[in-house]
Amino acid sequence: MEIDKICEVGRAVIEIEANMISSLVNRIDQNFAKACQYLHDCEGRIVVIGVGKSGHISKKIAATLASTGSPAFFIHPSEAKHGDMGMITEKDVVLTLSNSGESEEILSILPFIKRLNIPLISLTGKPHSTLAKAATINIHVGIEKEACPLGLAPTSSTTAALVMGDALAMALLDKRGFTENDFALSHPGGTLGRRLLLRVREIMHQHPDVPRVAHTASLKAALLEMTQKKLGITTVVNEAGELIGVFTDGDVRRAFDQNVDINQTQIHQVMSTHPKTIAPDTLAAEALAIMETHKITSLVATDEKHQPIGIIHIHDILKAGVI
Repeated sequence: MEIDKICEVGRAVIEIEANMISSLVNRIDQNFAKACQYLHDCEGRIVVIGVGKSGHISKKIAATLASTGSPAFFIHPSEAKHGDMGMITEKDVVLTLSNSGESEEILSILPFIKRLNIPLISLTGKPHSTLAKAATINIHVGIEKEACPLGLAPTSSTTAALVMGDALAMALLDKRGFTENDFALSHPGGTLGRRLLLRVREIMHQHPDVPRVAHTASLKAALLEMTQKKLGITTVVNEAGELIGVFTDGDVRRAFDQNVDINQTQIHQVMSTHPKTIAPDTLAAEALAIMETHKITSLVATDEKHQPIGIIHIHDILKAGVI
C-alpha cells in the first residue's frame, strides 16, 4: 500500500504541473511578442535576475539563451547591490523572475536599472505586483495550484517560469535564424558539435604514420609496412606518388587463400584497386557514413594530386565521439 501511495503522489504532481503548464499557452500574446522583440534587438546582453528558487530557474534560462544565439548571463540581485550592477550596461536588456513580484532583493535594485533607461522584462506570478508594474513588459506566469501536497513548495510555479523562459529562448532562436551549425559553435565539446565541426584532417593519421609502398614492392614488403604502421592497411602508389590501390587485412586473407608467394608476388597483383578516398577537410561524420555504407573500416585521405596524405580509421572517429 505504501508503494501505491508513493506512486499516487508522484502521478498527481506530474498531472498538476502538466495542467498548469498547459494554461500558459493562452499567455503567448502581444506582451510575449514584444518581449521577444526587445530581446532580439538587444545590442548588448540579456541580464537574467532572480532570487531563491526563481534564481535557480533564472540561471537555467540564461544558459539556454546563451547557447541558442542570445548572449546572456545571470546576476544575483544581492550581488548586484554590492558591485555587480557594474556588469549591466546601457546596451543590455534585463529579464527578471519573481513569482510574487515583490522580492525585496529585486525591488531594491529597480531604481538602478531604471536609471540605465534599458528595457526591463519581468516574468511574474502576479500581474499587478510591484515588479510587474515597474517592468517595460510583464509576462504573466501565474498558476492556480502548486504541485506540493502542502501547497507551499515552489513546484508548478517554478516549472511555469522555466517553460516560459524556454518559449522566449526558442522564439528568439527562430527569429535569429539560428542553425545547427550555429548551435555546434556554441557546443564544440558536445556530440552535435563534434559531428558538425570535426574534420577528417584533425583526427587522421598523417606522415610519417601513413603506410605506403610502391606498386612494384613485394607482398612481403607490404606486409612489413602494414605491421609497422599498425593500421591494417597500406596505400599503394605509382612512380608519381599517386594512389592506385590499397592492401588491407582482408586482402591478406584472400592472397593467402590463393597460396601466393609473398617474396615473388608484387603488391599491384593482389591489391584492391579504386579504393574509397576522402578529402581531408570533409566532416568526420561524413567519413563515418561512407565507411558504414561500404562496410569498410578505413579511408585514404588524398590531396589535389591524388596522393595519399592520411588514413582515417573508424576507431579514430568513434574515439573522437562522432556517433
